[in-house]
Amino acid sequence: MDVDVAGNLKKVLADLPEGVKLVAISKFHPKEYIEAAYSVGQRIFGESHEQEIKEKVEQLPKDIEWHFIGHLQTNKVKYIAPYISMIEAVDSMKLMKEINKQAAKNNRVIDILLELHIAEEETKYGFSLDACREMLKAGEWRDLHNVRICGVMMMASNVPDEAQIRKEMTSAWDFFNELKRDYFADAPWFKERSWGMSHDYKIAVQCHSTMVRVGTAIFGPRVY
Repeated sequence: MDVDVAGNLKKVLADLPEGVKLVAISKFHPKEYIEAAYSVGQRIFGESHEQEIKEKVEQLPKDIEWHFIGHLQTNKVKYIAPYISMIEAVDSMKLMKEINKQAAKNNRVIDILLELHIAEEETKYGFSLDACREMLKAGEWRDLHNVRICGVMMMASNVPDEAQIRKEMTSAWDFFNELKRDYFADAPWFKERSWGMSHDYKIAVQCHSTMVRVGTAIFGPRVY
Protein backbone atom coordinates (compact mmCIF):
# COMPACT_ATOMS: atom_id res chain seq x y z
CA MET A 1 0.00 0.00 0.00
CA ASP A 2 1.79 3.13 -1.19
CA VAL A 3 -0.52 5.59 0.58
CA ASP A 4 -0.12 6.27 4.31
CA VAL A 5 -3.84 6.02 4.99
CA ALA A 6 -3.52 5.93 8.78
CA GLY A 7 -1.16 8.94 8.83
CA ASN A 8 -3.36 10.94 6.45
CA LEU A 9 -6.46 10.12 8.47
CA LYS A 10 -4.87 11.30 11.70
CA LYS A 11 -3.91 14.60 10.03
CA VAL A 12 -7.50 15.20 8.89
CA LEU A 13 -8.90 14.29 12.32
CA ALA A 14 -6.49 16.73 13.95
CA ASP A 15 -8.16 19.52 11.91
CA LEU A 16 -11.68 18.64 13.04
CA PRO A 17 -13.19 20.21 16.15
CA GLU A 18 -15.05 18.05 18.63
CA GLY A 19 -18.50 17.09 17.41
CA VAL A 20 -17.61 17.05 13.70
CA LYS A 21 -17.86 13.58 12.16
CA LEU A 22 -15.55 12.38 9.42
CA VAL A 23 -17.07 10.37 6.57
CA ALA A 24 -14.08 8.74 4.89
CA ILE A 25 -14.96 8.53 1.19
CA SER A 26 -13.71 5.09 0.26
CA LYS A 27 -15.42 4.60 -3.11
CA PHE A 28 -13.06 3.19 -5.78
CA HIS A 29 -10.49 2.39 -3.09
CA PRO A 30 -9.54 -1.17 -2.16
CA LYS A 31 -10.69 -2.75 1.09
CA GLU A 32 -7.09 -2.75 2.38
CA TYR A 33 -7.29 1.05 2.52
CA ILE A 34 -10.51 0.85 4.52
CA GLU A 35 -8.90 -1.67 6.88
CA ALA A 36 -5.97 0.70 7.41
CA ALA A 37 -8.36 3.54 8.33
CA TYR A 38 -10.43 1.19 10.49
CA SER A 39 -7.32 0.10 12.39
CA VAL A 40 -6.84 3.65 13.70
CA GLY A 41 -10.48 4.06 14.71
CA GLN A 42 -12.38 5.31 11.64
CA ARG A 43 -15.87 3.80 11.50
CA ILE A 44 -17.89 5.87 8.98
CA PHE A 45 -17.20 5.27 5.29
CA GLY A 46 -18.89 6.70 2.19
CA GLU A 47 -19.59 4.75 -0.99
CA SER A 48 -21.59 5.53 -4.11
CA HIS A 49 -22.07 2.27 -6.05
CA GLU A 50 -24.41 -0.39 -4.75
CA GLN A 51 -22.35 -3.29 -6.15
CA GLU A 52 -19.05 -2.06 -4.70
CA ILE A 53 -20.55 -1.29 -1.31
CA LYS A 54 -22.20 -4.74 -1.15
CA GLU A 55 -18.86 -6.47 -1.65
CA LYS A 56 -17.20 -4.31 0.99
CA VAL A 57 -20.02 -4.85 3.50
CA GLU A 58 -19.56 -8.60 3.15
CA GLN A 59 -15.77 -8.45 3.59
CA LEU A 60 -15.28 -5.81 6.27
CA PRO A 61 -16.09 -5.46 10.00
CA LYS A 62 -19.75 -5.34 10.93
CA ASP A 63 -19.54 -2.21 13.09
CA ILE A 64 -18.73 0.03 10.11
CA GLU A 65 -21.39 2.67 9.37
CA TRP A 66 -21.86 2.86 5.61
CA HIS A 67 -23.09 6.12 4.13
CA PHE A 68 -24.39 6.27 0.57
CA ILE A 69 -23.08 9.45 -1.01
CA GLY A 70 -23.74 10.85 -4.45
CA HIS A 71 -26.84 10.48 -6.59
CA LEU A 72 -29.00 7.46 -5.80
CA GLN A 73 -31.44 6.11 -8.38
CA THR A 74 -34.75 4.87 -6.99
CA ASN A 75 -34.32 1.44 -8.59
CA LYS A 76 -31.07 0.90 -6.64
CA VAL A 77 -32.49 1.61 -3.17
CA LYS A 78 -33.60 -1.99 -2.58
CA TYR A 79 -30.03 -3.25 -2.87
CA ILE A 80 -28.64 -1.07 -0.09
CA ALA A 81 -31.69 -0.88 2.20
CA PRO A 82 -30.71 -3.92 4.32
CA TYR A 83 -27.51 -2.36 5.66
CA ILE A 84 -27.00 1.32 4.78
CA SER A 85 -26.72 3.60 7.85
CA MET A 86 -27.38 6.90 6.11
CA ILE A 87 -28.30 8.08 2.62
CA GLU A 88 -26.65 11.47 2.34
CA ALA A 89 -28.14 12.97 -0.78
CA VAL A 90 -31.91 12.71 -0.96
CA ASP A 91 -33.10 15.11 -3.63
CA SER A 92 -36.76 14.23 -4.29
CA MET A 93 -39.94 13.10 -2.60
CA LYS A 94 -40.03 10.14 -5.00
CA LEU A 95 -36.67 8.91 -3.70
CA MET A 96 -37.71 9.47 -0.09
CA LYS A 97 -40.84 7.34 -0.59
CA GLU A 98 -38.81 4.54 -2.14
CA ILE A 99 -36.31 4.58 0.73
CA ASN A 100 -39.24 4.43 3.16
CA LYS A 101 -40.78 1.48 1.28
CA GLN A 102 -37.55 -0.53 1.16
CA ALA A 103 -36.64 0.32 4.76
CA ALA A 104 -40.07 -0.95 5.86
CA LYS A 105 -39.50 -4.23 3.99
CA ASN A 106 -36.29 -4.65 6.01
CA ASN A 107 -37.90 -3.56 9.30
CA ARG A 108 -35.51 -0.66 9.52
CA VAL A 109 -35.54 3.12 9.82
CA ILE A 110 -32.99 4.69 7.47
CA ASP A 111 -31.43 8.06 8.26
CA ILE A 112 -31.27 10.54 5.39
CA LEU A 113 -30.04 14.05 4.64
CA LEU A 114 -31.83 16.44 2.29
CA GLU A 115 -29.52 17.55 -0.50
CA LEU A 116 -29.58 21.28 -1.20
CA HIS A 117 -28.54 22.83 -4.48
CA ILE A 118 -26.95 26.10 -3.43
CA ALA A 119 -23.77 26.24 -5.50
CA GLU A 120 -23.96 28.39 -8.58
CA GLU A 121 -22.52 25.59 -10.71
CA GLU A 122 -25.08 23.69 -12.72
CA THR A 123 -24.86 20.46 -10.81
CA LYS A 124 -27.90 18.40 -11.61
CA TYR A 125 -29.04 17.31 -8.19
CA GLY A 126 -30.46 18.71 -4.99
CA PHE A 127 -33.50 20.68 -3.87
CA SER A 128 -33.49 24.39 -4.48
CA LEU A 129 -34.27 26.11 -1.19
CA ASP A 130 -37.77 26.97 -2.37
CA ALA A 131 -38.44 23.42 -3.58
CA CYS A 132 -37.28 22.08 -0.22
CA ARG A 133 -39.58 24.49 1.62
CA GLU A 134 -42.51 23.44 -0.57
CA MET A 135 -41.83 19.74 -0.07
CA LEU A 136 -41.71 20.09 3.73
CA LYS A 137 -44.74 22.38 3.81
CA ALA A 138 -46.78 19.82 1.82
CA GLY A 139 -46.23 17.49 4.76
CA GLU A 140 -46.28 14.14 2.95
CA TRP A 141 -42.91 13.27 4.52
CA ARG A 142 -44.55 13.09 7.94
CA ASP A 143 -46.23 9.81 6.95
CA LEU A 144 -42.94 8.11 6.08
CA HIS A 145 -42.22 6.26 9.32
CA ASN A 146 -39.19 4.30 8.07
CA VAL A 147 -37.20 7.36 7.06
CA ARG A 148 -35.66 9.79 9.51
CA ILE A 149 -34.62 13.22 8.19
CA CYS A 150 -31.43 14.02 10.13
CA GLY A 151 -30.34 17.25 8.49
CA VAL A 152 -29.10 18.73 5.24
CA MET A 153 -26.12 18.36 2.94
CA MET A 154 -24.67 20.43 0.13
CA MET A 155 -21.57 20.77 -2.02
CA ALA A 156 -20.04 24.20 -2.33
CA SER A 157 -18.83 25.40 -5.71
CA ASN A 158 -15.48 23.93 -6.65
CA VAL A 159 -13.73 27.29 -6.96
CA PRO A 160 -10.58 28.83 -5.48
CA ASP A 161 -12.63 31.77 -4.16
CA GLU A 162 -12.90 31.17 -0.40
CA ALA A 163 -15.42 33.96 0.04
CA GLN A 164 -17.84 32.28 -2.36
CA ILE A 165 -17.43 28.89 -0.63
CA ARG A 166 -18.08 30.53 2.74
CA LYS A 167 -21.13 32.35 1.42
CA GLU A 168 -22.68 29.12 0.09
CA MET A 169 -21.95 27.17 3.28
CA THR A 170 -23.32 29.98 5.46
CA SER A 171 -26.45 30.05 3.33
CA ALA A 172 -26.88 26.29 3.99
CA TRP A 173 -26.39 26.90 7.74
CA ASP A 174 -29.05 29.64 7.73
CA PHE A 175 -31.43 27.33 5.87
CA PHE A 176 -30.76 24.48 8.31
CA ASN A 177 -31.75 26.81 11.16
CA GLU A 178 -34.93 27.80 9.35
CA LEU A 179 -35.94 24.13 8.90
CA LYS A 180 -35.03 23.31 12.48
CA ARG A 181 -37.26 26.12 13.69
CA ASP A 182 -40.18 25.50 11.33
CA TYR A 183 -40.31 21.69 11.09
CA PHE A 184 -37.87 19.90 13.36
CA ALA A 185 -37.85 21.82 16.64
CA ASP A 186 -38.94 18.66 18.47
CA ALA A 187 -36.59 16.32 16.57
CA PRO A 188 -33.22 16.04 18.36
CA TRP A 189 -31.93 13.85 15.50
CA PHE A 190 -32.31 16.75 13.01
CA LYS A 191 -28.81 18.07 13.67
CA GLU A 192 -26.47 17.11 10.81
CA ARG A 193 -25.00 19.67 8.44
CA SER A 194 -22.91 17.84 5.88
CA TRP A 195 -20.64 20.09 3.86
CA GLY A 196 -16.92 20.14 3.28
CA MET A 197 -14.70 17.83 1.18
CA SER A 198 -10.95 17.29 0.82
CA HIS A 199 -10.33 20.75 -0.64
CA ASP A 200 -12.63 22.81 1.59
CA TYR A 201 -13.33 20.93 4.84
CA LYS A 202 -11.27 23.39 6.89
CA ILE A 203 -13.59 26.18 5.74
CA ALA A 204 -16.63 23.94 6.31
CA VAL A 205 -15.90 23.42 10.01
CA GLN A 206 -15.76 27.21 10.42
CA CYS A 207 -19.17 27.33 8.71
CA HIS A 208 -21.00 25.07 11.19
CA SER A 209 -20.58 21.74 9.40
CA THR A 210 -21.08 18.67 11.61
CA MET A 211 -20.01 16.13 8.99
CA VAL A 212 -17.24 16.35 6.39
CA ARG A 213 -16.72 13.98 3.46
CA VAL A 214 -13.02 13.47 2.84
CA GLY A 215 -11.58 10.99 0.34
CA THR A 216 -8.50 12.12 -1.58
CA ALA A 217 -6.80 13.71 1.45
CA ILE A 218 -6.96 10.32 3.21
CA PHE A 219 -6.77 7.68 0.49
CA GLY A 220 -4.91 9.52 -2.26
CA PRO A 221 -6.14 9.64 -5.88
CA ARG A 222 -8.84 7.10 -6.71
CA VAL A 223 -7.93 3.63 -7.92
CA TYR A 224 -10.28 2.96 -10.81
